[in-house]
Formats: sequence, C-alpha cells, structure tokens
Amino acid sequence: MRLRDGSTPWAVTRYAEQRALLADPRVSVDPTLPGYPGPDVPHGDGDDETGHVDGQEPADDSHLLSFMNMDDPEHARLRRMVTAPFAIKRIEAMRPAVQKTVDGLIDDMLAGPRPTDLVEAFALPVPSLVICELLGVPYEDHDFFQANSKAVIMRSSTPTQRAEAHQRLFAYIGDLLDAKRRDPDEALLSELGEKVEQGALTRQQAAAMAVLLLFAGHETTANMIALGTLALLEHPDQLALLRDADDPEPVAGAVDELLRYLNIPHLGMRRVALEDIEIAGQTIRAGEGMILLNDMGNRDPEVFPDGDRLDLRRDARRHVTFSFGVHQCLGQPLARMELQVVYGTLYKRIPTLRLATQLDDIPFKHDAFIYGVHELPVTW
Repeated sequence: MRLRDGSTPWAVTRYAEQRALLADPRVSVDPTLPGYPGPDVPHGDGDDETGHVDGQEPADDSHLLSFMNMDDPEHARLRRMVTAPFAIKRIEAMRPAVQKTVDGLIDDMLAGPRPTDLVEAFALPVPSLVICELLGVPYEDHDFFQANSKAVIMRSSTPTQRAEAHQRLFAYIGDLLDAKRRDPDEALLSELGEKVEQGALTRQQAAAMAVLLLFAGHETTANMIALGTLALLEHPDQLALLRDADDPEPVAGAVDELLRYLNIPHLGMRRVALEDIEIAGQTIRAGEGMILLNDMGNRDPEVFPDGDRLDLRRDARRHVTFSFGVHQCLGQPLARMELQVVYGTLYKRIPTLRLATQLDDIPFKHDAFIYGVHELPVTW
C-alpha cells in the first residue's frame, strides 16, 4: 500500500500471516527504525507534511515511547514491571468492585433524564473509574486526562497538538508519581515509584508506562462499551441472546465476538522487518515496513466463516484485536472483565434500552484512531 508520505509498506490481510509475523523475532515494533510505517494521517490547517505548524518545529515526544514500542529484551524487562496488577487472579478480585461501579452508574441513569447520552453517563465513567482506582489517579481529574487523550487519538490533531497533549499527560502523571514516591499507597503508581527508588526504572520510564496505561485503560474500553451497545441494539436477536444468558460463559463468548466484530483500533499493527522474510510466496526485505490489518484478519473466512456477521454463539477467542505474541495487549484481562460485567448487566437492568435517534444521526469516530461514537443517545 502507498501511504501519504509516499512510503510503501506491505499490507498483511490474512489471519495466518499476521500471527506468523507477530510471533517472528525478525519483525520489530520499534518506530524509530528506518522503514517503520508511521500513522498515515491527514495534516491539519497550517501543518505541512513534516509536522511543522506556523513555521515552528513540532514538539518532541520521543521520550514518551513506552515498552509497547520496544523489542526484547528491553521490552520484556520493562513489561514485567507492570505485569502483576493485570494477572488474572488480581483482575478477578476486582470484579465485585467493578460490578458495584456499573450498578451505581446504571442506578444514576435510571434516576436521571431521558433520553441520555450513554457515552457520557456510562461508557466513559466505567473504565475511567476502574483505571483510576488501579493506578491511583484521582477520578476528579478525569476531564483533564480524557480531553488530552482525545487530542492524542483525533485524526484532525496536528503532530504538534498530539505531542503537546502527550506532554501534558506526561507532566501530570510525573507529578503524581513524585507524590506517590513521597507517600505511597497500594495503587500501581506507588509500585512504579518504588521501582524508580530501587533504580529498576527511570522516572521517565515509569511515567511513560503510567500514561500508556491511563490512556489505554479508559479510551479503548469506553469505545467498546458504546459501540458494542450500538451493535447489539442494531442486532436485537443477538442482544436477546446476551440479555437472556444466565451464566458467565455465553457473556464471555459475546465479549470476544464483539471484540472481533468491531476491532476498534483502526491503525493496524505496524512493524518493520529486521531481516528478509519469506512468507505467503512473497519476500519482505529487511527495512521494509508492514501494516498487519487485524480488522481484516478478524474477518478472514478461513478462520471466521461469515465473518461480516455478528454471531454471539461463535467461538471468537482466537481474534487478533489484542494483537498476538509478546506484544499482545497487557490490559486484555482487565478489558475483558469490565466488558463482561457491562454486557452482562446493562441490558438485564434496562431491558427496554433503545436508541433515541436514527442510526444515520449518530456521530461516529471516523476522525479518530480508535473507532467508536462521540455520542449515543438512548432511552428506555
């Protein structure tokens, strides 16, 4: 494929080749390497092809790169620093608290006005409250980090605006990290602060990790809650299957099928070859970029027959929405658990939930890297 900057990375569309390349040590995730395919985004007003705005140099956010942009062994070393809080056992221990949060927000919705915006009233608060609790970030600051997260993911943001939003998040988390180092608690930021004190992490590395977790922990799940609800409302037969489910297994299956069907990250998985790689009758040369289009992999008919159809009875556990291999999403146990609680509760508590507008009038996030809806007016 040809990108806006004239580069021509490989488009990898099939599931088998995506999994093979994601598990191949000859493939790098390092965006600083020549040939790595950067985001192919349109530039905003006054912004030229190099990211200059009004004659100024774009802000430098290279220090914000986290372990997700690193190869092993450094990737593995840093990732281990934050693996424990996302272990299945610890995530499952959070389930009752997440259930209480979800029930409380539904109570507030039911007591509030109709129609309401599900994004504002429910989809954003659920994961924001959860990730704030996990990290040790004050929830009262959610307007700040949500606004800056939005600036990062909007395609209309210039490179400078995106970098400056990163900088604001980095400064905010850095100050919190310093406070936790002085007065630690049980949250993850305090654990990262302890790693800094021990010399295992630099302050910069710890802050970059926390920014990544804060951003990924609320933005992606919020979009899945709202867009998943919309998909179910548009497929009432599938919604009925979920609403009438009495045990957790079909709910967990529905979560994976919605993750497969919606695949909300819309950048693809970007990599660059470190050596020549022969695959599917083609040769990817060293230094050539590749974009592994997981939304297409998730609809590969060889793996997911009739993949354009939402089918909550489908076994979709092998989807690549969370990537695959050593760089698969660290937070997937948390995301799955939150979505299981949400999808297993919301439609039972509000069985008459329905759209309060026409589908054509819903503002979709065609202008963002993570797909979703800006608003979702609902009533009951």
